[in-house]
Amino acid sequence: MLVSEIMKRAMLAGLGAQEKTKEFVDELVKAGELSKSDAASLVKEFTSKAEERTKDFDKSIKDAIQGAFQKLNIPTRDDFENIEKKLQNISSRLRKLEGGGAGEE
Repeated sequence: MLVSEIMKRAMLAGLGAQEKTKEFVDELVKAGELSKSDAASLVKEFTSKAEERTKDFDKSIKDAIQGAFQKLNIPTRDDFENIEKKLQNISSRLRKLEGGGAGEE
């Protein structure tokens, strides 16, 4: 299973849990066990905590992937961008040494 699929499923599970929580809170309001303002605060708090957990989960996944890439010695996008910049610099310097000035790459 791909990491993106795992993240997608986790987010959907979170949305499902959020919907179930809202339904539960609505039932408490209907039963008179919770005021509407308390219910709104409770749902807002749950949503905020769920978003925070999602961000933490996302960071954990990214850190794990980055760690795996480092252990496997797989170059990152930044590595490729740095190499590209160096190649452009070398090409430019080579053109100047050859007397071409600003020309083709």
